[in-house]
Amino acid sequence: MGYDAKNPMKDRITDIGPRDYKEFLPPVIKRNFGTWLYHDILEPGVLVHVSESGEKVFTVRVGGARLMSVTHIREICDIADKHCDGYVRWTTRNNIEFMVDDEAKLKPLMEDLEKRKFAGGSLKFPRGGTGAGVTNMVHTQGWLHCHTAAIDASGVVKAVMDELYEDFEKMRLPAHVRVSLACCLNMCGAVHCSDIAILGVHRKPPMVDNDNLSNMCEIPLAVASCPTGAIKATTVGDKKSVVVNNDKCMYCGNCFTMCPAMPLADAEGSGVAILVGGKLSNRITAPMFSKVVVPFLPNEAPRWPQTVEAVKKILNTYAKDAKKYERLGDWAARIGWERFFEKTDLPFTEHLIDDYRFAYTTWRTSTQFKF
Repeated sequence: MGYDAKNPMKDRITDIGPRDYKEFLPPVIKRNFGTWLYHDILEPGVLVHVSESGEKVFTVRVGGARLMSVTHIREICDIADKHCDGYVRWTTRNNIEFMVDDEAKLKPLMEDLEKRKFAGGSLKFPRGGTGAGVTNMVHTQGWLHCHTAAIDASGVVKAVMDELYEDFEKMRLPAHVRVSLACCLNMCGAVHCSDIAILGVHRKPPMVDNDNLSNMCEIPLAVASCPTGAIKATTVGDKKSVVVNNDKCMYCGNCFTMCPAMPLADAEGSGVAILVGGKLSNRITAPMFSKVVVPFLPNEAPRWPQTVEAVKKILNTYAKDAKKYERLGDWAARIGWERFFEKTDLPFTEHLIDDYRFAYTTWRTSTQFKF
């Protein structure tokens, strides 16, 4: 039957698309939906939300992995069944949040989480990621799944978070710090709007397998995939192929998405760039895009020591020099980017000059004044 605008729910098919998220809310949140007065951080990783009715929700936030085994997810569900009436949620930054409606349930939940450890002795559910500390890192798929990855994701995140773990558990920083990673320029991660961002970059154009390209690829698709028009159809010997204008190539990997005979990952040419200063918040200042501060570091699996050291250097300098509530980008803007490079002891090169001006007016419009 056709759609009836006067009765939109009639004959509606409800099993298409995701379920209504309200079905998964704990009863106390359903009862007080839209009537919360305030929330507070009781200690790192523990929050309380208070509603107009006086009801409270206590939340324990623990770090979670981007990629989880079925066994690990089942254990999370068991904890939720035991302490939280079966309710649990994931945040956009891969944290896991267990919620209880009674403060008496809070201590047993926290004690249970602290007892659960991996075979190596590390906590399965480290508590933290709240307030003026480092939140859990959001990241892409890296070498595990992403076909255009310039760096690994889980490996780099593990190496970085091992060093930033204390700042995940504590709140010593001037403001909260979002750290993210995207394994290639397509940026499935939030690197364009994070305080510190790790980005995988390619520096060499794609290699062209002339012998197999015509058998593996639709040449028009490969040509059309290039955002800079750097790819053209050609003939090599008696085989149809493509040619790449290296001067136009921006190393994005779109062509490899369409044509597996055009790989561009390279041990020497692919590596890490670091960006800082992005944020989505309108608080104090307008939202900001991240800026490149380290154009390239090599892939150094399995622990990426140069990348880890650069991130630590930026974070520690910010922690010592910024004012309270000042986000990393606000701090850099206040002291000037010249002094940012001096204080962090990062080399400045011509590759770091910010000369992007497209949609300039649109991106400088926010709840702050338009200027």
